[in-house]
Amino acid sequence: MRRFGPTVFAEMSALALRTGAVNLGQGFPDADGPASLLEDAVAAIRSGHNQYPPGVGVPALLEAVAEHQERFHGLRLDPGSQVLVTAGATEAIAASVLALCEPGDEVVVLEPAYDSYPAVIALAGAVQRSVPLLPGPDGFTLDRSRLEAAFGDRTRLVLLNTPHNPTGTVLGAEDLAAVAALAVRHDAVVVSDEVYEHLVFDGGTHTPVAALPGMAERTLTISSAGKTFSVTGWKVGWVTGPAPLVAAVRTVKQFLTYVNAGPFQPAVAAALGLPDEFYAGLAADLQRRRDLLLEGLRSAGFAVAAPAGTYFVVADPRPLGFADGTDLCRRLPELAGVVGVPVAAFCTPGGVAAQAVEPLVRFTFCKSDAVLHEACDRLQALRR
Repeated sequence: MRRFGPTVFAEMSALALRTGAVNLGQGFPDADGPASLLEDAVAAIRSGHNQYPPGVGVPALLEAVAEHQERFHGLRLDPGSQVLVTAGATEAIAASVLALCEPGDEVVVLEPAYDSYPAVIALAGAVQRSVPLLPGPDGFTLDRSRLEAAFGDRTRLVLLNTPHNPTGTVLGAEDLAAVAALAVRHDAVVVSDEVYEHLVFDGGTHTPVAALPGMAERTLTISSAGKTFSVTGWKVGWVTGPAPLVAAVRTVKQFLTYVNAGPFQPAVAAALGLPDEFYAGLAADLQRRRDLLLEGLRSAGFAVAAPAGTYFVVADPRPLGFADGTDLCRRLPELAGVVGVPVAAFCTPGGVAAQAVEPLVRFTFCKSDAVLHEACDRLQALRR
């Protein structure tokens, strides 16, 4: 772990705090989730749900996750054996990789990649095989030739993320089919991080890998309450999939956090049953805020493509004369009073993806209108 230091999110958030800059770096909302969710959590605390919950999760949440997967994705699960509650999606990812990988096993990862992925692969003693998502004027595309080349005799896992952080890409049917075909051919398990499953824009849809033919028996699907319900600090996540794979993850999870979020689990269970209007409204409101930020970034001189999902916009500052996104992010509080995150921080140093995204900066739009307007106004200073 010597090559892993403090995360880029911690660095940039500390920079925002120190300088008073508007923090569009770390992806957490600045408003709480639905009132009913918060009230249910208070009620759970007051009614005594404050001790260890069951190790696999409270029954109500296991059942609610199973119902959610069938309601939205047509996936039928046994809540008793195919659902596990975790301390956020990050623990679900870590426990899955640690449970299924032996030293020397290979894990295929799309880059840029969320920063916990390479860290947990290293903890497992496994080897990361990176496949670049390459930027273009209309967004990012998966290089399928490099995808196929990344698979081999030692491939054990595919660690997938769609909708994708940090690029905002939502993998389409052809890309998902290519991943599935290679996983079947090489007898690999897919661990699919789908925490942004409800944050898809412009009439698009999210398709879980597990819903593809032949994939339910080899896919672990991960999601959480943090992004869907704007409670990132609660750290309530879950993993679903075939009973033997979920049991393997549970074996590891019990020695990581053991249990978590006792009073929050019943509240999340109730929230998962909110009507379709809630989920549609969530995506519509985020799309509106995405468009607000896109307009501001373009007005400030950045080149940007509209992301298809998530909390994030990737901006290219080269039209403004900046060619190094990491250097720009460290200077941005002084130049414009705003904090972003360099996309290169999500890549293996020196790799194909890192070189392709070197100039790029990620900004989040899961903030209030007032914060986004203030940030956009400040960014105009880059043109002066």
